[in-house]
Amino acid sequence: MTTTVERSADTAAQPVAHGRIGPLRAARHGLVLAGRSVLKIRKTPAALLDVTLQPVLFLVMFVYLLGGAIAADTGAYLQITLPGVMAMNMVFGSLGTGMQLNTDINKGVFDRFRSLPIARSAPLVGAVLGDIVRYMVSLAVLLVVATLMGFRIQTGPVQLAAAIVVVLAFALVMCWITVFIGMLVRSEQAVPGVAMSVMFPLTMGSNVFAPTDTMPGWLQAWVKVNPVTQLADTARGLMIGGPVAGPLTATVIWMAVIVAVFFPLAMWAYSRRV
Repeated sequence: MTTTVERSADTAAQPVAHGRIGPLRAARHGLVLAGRSVLKIRKTPAALLDVTLQPVLFLVMFVYLLGGAIAADTGAYLQITLPGVMAMNMVFGSLGTGMQLNTDINKGVFDRFRSLPIARSAPLVGAVLGDIVRYMVSLAVLLVVATLMGFRIQTGPVQLAAAIVVVLAFALVMCWITVFIGMLVRSEQAVPGVAMSVMFPLTMGSNVFAPTDTMPGWLQAWVKVNPVTQLADTARGLMIGGPVAGPLTATVIWMAVIVAVFFPLAMWAYSRRV
């Protein structure tokens, strides 16, 4: 005879069925769990170091080490490099999302989520949306430091706000790649290694630090279609002047493609993992 204790254990091991949850309720559940992510940042401000200190170090190092060699003037190089560093920072910053989700799963947090009457996608959506606070703080610190170094907006506040919105949107989209990786690998330590194999070709194989026309022809072909290049060019056009429509269109297309590919993959990996 099966005991009551055994039946209870079997039931707890299975996800609870809560019926169909509509898009509006699913979005609300995601926002509630996004608040959980923001609360975690408030309790552990040190979690912001990776998205604040690292981009500042990149900016200072490349401007003062390479600016004179590439642009013959560090001030001029700072003007064209800052928007690119903003774009690069969003790619590297998305790594934290995948690592945190992997940690939560290994600690059993998602077992609790399965027993709640929430949308299945809510924990992932909440984690991604909650990270927007990290990215906003990161951009604010980077812009302040760049201003102290001599960077000046050549357009206006509306264009600056538009550049920040586009960069933040791209960051949220990139999170779905690291969410997929975080769901796929078993340990938190493995997430950065796998993610960097994607991030380095995107960030270093771009025009963030060097003009495209100075590169070999085979590399130029990749750099010209690279989404980070398109994002950097969009931010440059909005912040210091230049073409915006073309790179912005390419950036939006890339964002749509990334979401279309990696959101379903992340949900599939999530379903297998939990």
